[in-house]
Amino acid sequence: MGLLDVLTSIKDRAEKFLNEKNVVTDFLGKVEEKTGIKKKVLAVGAVSLTGLYLVYGYGAALLCNLIGFVYPAYYSIKAIESPCKEDDTKWLTYWVVYGIFSLGEFFSDIFLYWFPFYYAFKCLFLLWCMAPVSWNGSQIIYSKVVRPVFLRHEAAVDNMVSDLSGKAMSAAENLTREVLSTLVKNKALVKPGPPVSQPETKSLPSSSANASTAIAAPRPSEEQKPFLG
Repeated sequence: MGLLDVLTSIKDRAEKFLNEKNVVTDFLGKVEEKTGIKKKVLAVGAVSLTGLYLVYGYGAALLCNLIGFVYPAYYSIKAIESPCKEDDTKWLTYWVVYGIFSLGEFFSDIFLYWFPFYYAFKCLFLLWCMAPVSWNGSQIIYSKVVRPVFLRHEAAVDNMVSDLSGKAMSAAENLTREVLSTLVKNKALVKPGPPVSQPETKSLPSSSANASTAIAAPRPSEEQKPFLG
């Protein structure tokens, strides 16, 4: 397919999209009613401004990631809700390629960030991956790169995953058993003993009793007094 055919296909797809009823076309229709500018001109202007912002604007990374995420996420939800399974496969393929690309970008972004027009090319790449054509990027990359590598190493990856899951389950069981045994031991150590009896307190004689005793004691009479003289 030549470049002219590609451009013609993109143009036809864009016109079909503008003639559909969705959030974007409704917004463009309202703007067209107020300004008198046609939808096509508004769409071309919006695309041009977006491209210039990706080249020179602040926060181009966020805008690029939104373009690569919001539109595919919206149509992925529509694919899940639709009874057809063909669109499910299409968007699953896109997300596989998008995840691999994001993983590779995580390690190379510190170098690629300094390249001029990096986010503009990244946005074009993501648009190519989600393009509603049979030769879009996600289909080509998956069939030419991802699928052969996956089929070649599928058995080894499955064995590794099963081994890791088995080890994780055994480790979790051992940890749970140790925690339970430790709790039982601690509970036995802090078991309360028999209550200690309090010693009886001896009451001291009251002052009133002493006073009554002193009153009751006999006084010596005058005859018993010693004779002085």
